[in-house]
Amino acid sequence: MTLPPDRSHLSTEQRNPRSAALHTLNAAGLVALMNAENRAVFDALDTAAPAMSAFIADVEAGFVAGGRLIYVGAGTSGRLGVLDASEAPPTFQVEPGRVVGIIAGGDGALRKSSEGKEDELDGAKAELDALRLTSRDALIGIAAGGTTPYALGAIRFAKAAGVRTALMTCVAVAKPVDADHLLLLPTGPEVLTGSTRLKAGTATKLALNTISTALMVRAGKIYGNLMVDVRATNAKLRDRAARIVATLTGLDRPASFAALDRADGSAKTAVVMGRLGIDRAEAERRLTAADGRLDRLLDR
Repeated sequence: MTLPPDRSHLSTEQRNPRSAALHTLNAAGLVALMNAENRAVFDALDTAAPAMSAFIADVEAGFVAGGRLIYVGAGTSGRLGVLDASEAPPTFQVEPGRVVGIIAGGDGALRKSSEGKEDELDGAKAELDALRLTSRDALIGIAAGGTTPYALGAIRFAKAAGVRTALMTCVAVAKPVDADHLLLLPTGPEVLTGSTRLKAGTATKLALNTISTALMVRAGKIYGNLMVDVRATNAKLRDRAARIVATLTGLDRPASFAALDRADGSAKTAVVMGRLGIDRAEAERRLTAADGRLDRLLDR
């Protein structure tokens, strides 16, 4: 019988002494303990801040030039990558393939666990092959314990294709030879031993939020702190887009909705029309010439 590798040395697999009597706590005690433990997430993010900043700076030029941000992981790590990737199109109006989430076991693993797939070192090869990776792309292998073959294999494959790579982990492991960056989020032992959907998952989610948002900011997908690329495709987004137009043009609410209608629902186009006093065709032409960046048109 072949035994699996011993992972007891990993902090994410160790028992948390503060939750050793977890089964004896009442509801209030459980909530208080978990709230206290969750504070470690923000310390972990502070620790990771320099590494995250270095990664963002390293991959920014490629991303702005049309490269992709690719997440690869298994289980909770994979689901978090898919979640962040799926939010990019509605938030920033980028094409669905601009931020990519790949999970061991495929989309079916989003709802039904497929743990066995994470042991396959070449498990993500077919998906990565299909992406036709280029040197403008960036890939983050996500593995809370830092040892998942599926994520490590993806990093190795991507690096060989000239992609900038990183390992995001919650355990202090050595940086893999194929990873350009190590994004360490040291969250420590979980309240429920080994359940990395807790602190490790929360820290990972926040780190992915930070990285994808920062890259979109650097790519000119926002102006100020406004989602200017939003399109008014439902009632909530129509209201938000109109408020963005009003904020940046000084138009009142009815006039902002009218401007949106003339701009075919594009807040960014409506803003340029309103601020520069031009029609839709000219606004779209100038936006194209400015690579879609409002700052190049308005901050003069």
